[in-house]
Amino acid sequence: MLDIKFIRDNLDQVKAGLAKKGFTFDDIEFKRLDEARKSSLTKAQALQAEKKKASKQIGALIGQGMSPEDAKAQVMGSIDADISDAEVAAKQAEQALHELLMSIPNVPRDDVPHGNDEEDNVEVAVWGEATQFDFAAKDHVDLGEPLGLSFDAGASVAGSRFVAMSGKMARLHRALAQFMLDTHSEEHGYEETYTPYLVNKEALEGTGQLPKFEEDLFKIPNAQGDKDLYLIPTAEVPVTNLLRDSITVADLPLKKVAHTPCFRSEAGSYGRDTRGMIRQHQFDKVELVQFVAAGQSDAALEELTGHAEAILQKLNLPYRKVILCGGDLGFSAAKTYDLEVWLPGQQKYREISSCSNFEDYQARRMGARWRNPETNKPELLHTLNGSGLAVGRTMVAVLENYQQADGSIIVPEVLRPYMAGLEVIEAAQ
Repeated sequence: MLDIKFIRDNLDQVKAGLAKKGFTFDDIEFKRLDEARKSSLTKAQALQAEKKKASKQIGALIGQGMSPEDAKAQVMGSIDADISDAEVAAKQAEQALHELLMSIPNVPRDDVPHGNDEEDNVEVAVWGEATQFDFAAKDHVDLGEPLGLSFDAGASVAGSRFVAMSGKMARLHRALAQFMLDTHSEEHGYEETYTPYLVNKEALEGTGQLPKFEEDLFKIPNAQGDKDLYLIPTAEVPVTNLLRDSITVADLPLKKVAHTPCFRSEAGSYGRDTRGMIRQHQFDKVELVQFVAAGQSDAALEELTGHAEAILQKLNLPYRKVILCGGDLGFSAAKTYDLEVWLPGQQKYREISSCSNFEDYQARRMGARWRNPETNKPELLHTLNGSGLAVGRTMVAVLENYQQADGSIIVPEVLRPYMAGLEVIEAAQ
């Protein structure tokens, strides 16, 4: 959520920044609600002062022999009712203003390029050469099905956009997740973290998925009559909310890594990437989250993105790094890098990680703060996260980049310790 004082003091800057995201900021409505809130509060405060003054008059009348009831009726009149009305009006204006603020995206950084969609994202780096073969490259669906990747089995159990894995494919999927966790926790300084896979509405509001993007979520009615819960769309939600409504005194940065399944309805993506594992309702991801002090998040974004890149480099998977344009930037993000891995089966780069700086936008929604030891005062944290990496898409990239003419798959060297030394995955004879 944006700072209301920042909006008031920088209205033109906010409007221009949000326009970069394709969002039209209704400054007239903002001013109306802001003024209604302030005037209602001012009226309520003035009436309270009037009531305090009237109380002294009541005492004087009682001292002159008037009954307490008559004295109160003469002096107070309708002041209590007027105070109640003013307080109700103030609360209503406050709620309306809060709902408006919750609907406003984060303002992009100045270095975020202009553009409408992913076609306008700007390439900033390329690593490795696009893999080419002297035979016709297959995609991961044709490669994986003989090896234990079954989309038919997934569909029979849960419907379209689900996959089942068995044998070496299941082992490879697990190996990738373990390799990522080990690398980030042992080499990059992240604390391995386990969180619930179900979260409440407040957690999703804190990171920005609600209220705007409810159709993208799987909602679970609570049979016990408590609040409904939601399947997590990413570990970003529960991990970031671990610091909700708190003031941490821990040294910054705080760096956490979590491996979780993720669940997305893929609303609005009808007809896109229906083949294979690129766009699934359920997929696994290793998520990186950092909490840093204001002023440190620019450097933290570069570091976090580098940690995600390290996984691709250790796997020797060609990729490119792009900065998202305003029109492709997420609701809560101020700046995002995407890493796109080369897929020979599609002959194109596809997104495998998004790494974002949210500055204090999520922290303000969550009430996540830290106590600055230099001032001993609480300050809002800056939050960042990124995929380190999406496990299923990394598996897709391994299958396609390490395929051989006979359909077997060379196991990348860094994964062999997690595969009991297996060097090649071949179909069962």
